[in-house]
Amino acid sequence: MTLILRWLSRWPLAWLHALGAVLGWLTWALSPSYRRRMAANVALAGVRPADARRAVAEAGRMAAEVPWLWLMPEGERLGDRVRWEGGEVIRDALAAGRGLILLTPHLGSFEVAARSAAEQFAAPITVLYRPARQAWLRQLEETARARPNMATAPASLAGVRQMLRALRRGEMVGLLPDQVPPQGQGVWAPFFGQPAYTMTLAARLAQQTGAAVGLAWCERLPHGRGFVVRLRALPGPWPEDDVAAATRVNEAMEQAVRALPSQYLWGYHRYKSPRRLRPDEGMETR
Repeated sequence: MTLILRWLSRWPLAWLHALGAVLGWLTWALSPSYRRRMAANVALAGVRPADARRAVAEAGRMAAEVPWLWLMPEGERLGDRVRWEGGEVIRDALAAGRGLILLTPHLGSFEVAARSAAEQFAAPITVLYRPARQAWLRQLEETARARPNMATAPASLAGVRQMLRALRRGEMVGLLPDQVPPQGQGVWAPFFGQPAYTMTLAARLAQQTGAAVGLAWCERLPHGRGFVVRLRALPGPWPEDDVAAATRVNEAMEQAVRALPSQYLWGYHRYKSPRRLRPDEGMETR
């Protein structure tokens, strides 16, 4: 599998996106549960049918561009493939020594946003991730994401401490705010009118460190022409109440998704119940 991914990583981005569109529709056609979940999610959000159809192909494009991003030759940069709007949010936070919590939901090319932030602003970023269960994929993730100015932190207490240290040094950290956290590490808050188990970590990190918070989404341009990252600040202070803070994050994500509904990962099981927390995964920050 690794050899296949390395072969795909050498394809032009436009070819990968074309392949991904086909894979996206194949997944939709072959998985009744995926179709039902996607239909339910787009109905909740009031997504137009045309945008919902485009989202099927865009989900495949997101998966297909992963080999290109992860296995990019060492020393090669994203460079001018990525354009930033709102980059002053990062520059201002770093200049003030505050640190920045970069929230990147499952919208567009969210992994490109984190990699590009490290490159574009020549500043360290620590990204929280949940290691894959398969050993070969876990090893590939760890090596592929180990790029200049990039570090990864596991979704565990040790990872949270790593992120706290990074913020206190005035650096950036990256989170997927719409990823369902383990039981006890989130609260139920509305997302497109439906209760969704939402992480409390982002607001707690901001409260403890005084870091700035920004929400970014990375639009995938057609025909492999590159990407546009749009970033906006979520100003404090953050509510002490966890539900109020989580609701605020979800409202910000809703606005971003409504701006680019065709590239949200509607097939993600956003409204599922959280899994049970393992003893080594405690992420409490208070």
